[in-house]
Amino acid sequence: MARSLRWPICLKAREQWGMNEILLSHEVIVYLLSEAILYLLLLLAFATTVGLLRKWDFQHFTTAQFKRENRAYLVMTIIFFVTLLKLLLLPYFVYTVDALSNLVPGAMCAAGVVKANGYGGVLLVLKVVILLLSGVWMSINHLDLQQKNYPYFYVKMGLFVVIFLLLSGEFLLDILYFTHIETTKTVSCCSVIYGQTGGTNGLPLGLDLKRLLTLFYLLYGLILLTLLTEMFAVALVSLLLFAPVAYYSVVYFFGTYIYELPTHKCPFCMMQYHYHYVGYLVWGLLLFGLFFGVDFLVMWRFFRAKRTKLKYFALLLLTLFVLLCSGYVLYYYLQNGVLL
Repeated sequence: MARSLRWPICLKAREQWGMNEILLSHEVIVYLLSEAILYLLLLLAFATTVGLLRKWDFQHFTTAQFKRENRAYLVMTIIFFVTLLKLLLLPYFVYTVDALSNLVPGAMCAAGVVKANGYGGVLLVLKVVILLLSGVWMSINHLDLQQKNYPYFYVKMGLFVVIFLLLSGEFLLDILYFTHIETTKTVSCCSVIYGQTGGTNGLPLGLDLKRLLTLFYLLYGLILLTLLTEMFAVALVSLLLFAPVAYYSVVYFFGTYIYELPTHKCPFCMMQYHYHYVGYLVWGLLLFGLFFGVDFLVMWRFFRAKRTKLKYFALLLLTLFVLLCSGYVLYYYLQNGVLL
């Protein structure tokens, strides 16, 4: 009887120790501490922004208004500084999660750890969305500072309020995610998560690889054509559609040539040292290419600011992304004389 009573207590102690083991990881400590400091800075900026939005009046040349302008410049500096650091923290987050695969049973890479609870996938998507919105904010802020009367002050500060609310949710998810990773339960590895278990097709809408790759190259060509000719609606739709198509193409086709194994389908393993961390380059080129393209279209259509450099940055990065992915396939074929 006493032995049966001790068993739940021992199990609970093991689960508690597992959570502590995660939170005591050096990578997790650095990550959460960095996120906490940045969030406190943004909380200060948010509180100041609320006061500025209530009393801002650029038409009045008063001492109080001059003080508000100085505070506004301080807020802009904080947001700019935090955005740059958050950009660096995204790959560090992936690195941290990948490092935890040594502690979580069954996980071979970050894929299993991200799926260890219901918070990981949502958190990763939210981080990307926040960075994209923050990049748009930086473009609006740059445009606003070029003018003499801050014409877009309310727009950019209103966008910052939205971003801060999302950041609050992200910070909460950070805590929930890392405190709910259990080291006593086995998780699925990437081969199970992204594999074709039981013959099922992992691609959306019933697509096969041939149709997926056809869409991949057609959408890339459409992006080139519509961005160069500045067809706003078609270019925007092409960029938004290219994001999921490129993701699935890398995971289910191009990635297998990086791993040189047809059954290895994972978006995270390519970020490990075994593959020379090429995954950071692959996903970085895609994300920045898509962002610069969307940013160019938003600035041009809604703010009448034609940032031609953004357009060419987008075309360059997306072209490098396509060439890099295709290069792995070509290299494998030249080396082996066959495709996977």
